[in-house]
Amino acid sequence: MLKFGRMNQIKVHAIDDDGAWLQSGREQALLPKYELTEAIRQGVMLDVFVYADGSGQPVATLRQPKAEVDEFALMRASQINVHGAFMDWGLTKDLLVPVKEQPKAMKVGLHYLVNVRLDREGRPIGTARIDKCLSAADNTIGDGQEVDLIVWEPTELGVKVIINHRFAGLLYHDEVGDRLNYGDSLKGYIRQIRPDGKIDCTLNMGTRDDRDNARDKIMQALLDNLGFLPLHDKSPAEEIQNRLGMSKKLFKKGVGALYKADLVELTGVGVRLKEKS
Repeated sequence: MLKFGRMNQIKVHAIDDDGAWLQSGREQALLPKYELTEAIRQGVMLDVFVYADGSGQPVATLRQPKAEVDEFALMRASQINVHGAFMDWGLTKDLLVPVKEQPKAMKVGLHYLVNVRLDREGRPIGTARIDKCLSAADNTIGDGQEVDLIVWEPTELGVKVIINHRFAGLLYHDEVGDRLNYGDSLKGYIRQIRPDGKIDCTLNMGTRDDRDNARDKIMQALLDNLGFLPLHDKSPAEEIQNRLGMSKKLFKKGVGALYKADLVELTGVGVRLKEKS
């Protein structure tokens, strides 16, 4: 099944005068002739971006956009008309941000954070109304987790950031100073999710206090689970996050502290609490 507005890995079904026809299940998308190379032939798997053209027909391109559906990216306005602003997002055809999706009127040549959506016909469209694209924190994030951040908007306390293309967060002034710019992408961490649902972020996780908190949390989990946790350094980060509510990096630091204190033993399948002699 084709995933519109996203990168797809699809097999070339046939090639004719129009280009290469890529098939996924019962659906087909056309890779136009001007994008074909000698390496593209029937049966080859291609990584392509799929979208609906003006008539609603599936089209594929070998180009990779700056953002896929439900993602944000900093884009330059290349043209303005009565319909809206046309943004350079890495494809041959620019992305339209309609007038109603602009908090302030965009200007040619300036860069704006834009979220990619699909309209009712499955065609990609942009919005610069960032607030409406973000949701409340859920169980996919937790304290200490490493996340992707995009710098969004300055406030009296610091700068607002977009977390994992889904949530709003805050980096405080005393940490970032003046070294971050609008649209910067960087790695960070969830410092805490407050009772009101707001999210505080940090660029530096893993201090001594954080490590000690992780150690104590792992010890309590061991005591609550008969002295054994089926987690180790090869465990997926998502599994560690779901079970302990911390990043894999913090988990390894916490386990390391317990191991150095001779409180646990490490096995190929997990962490075991040592019995007192």
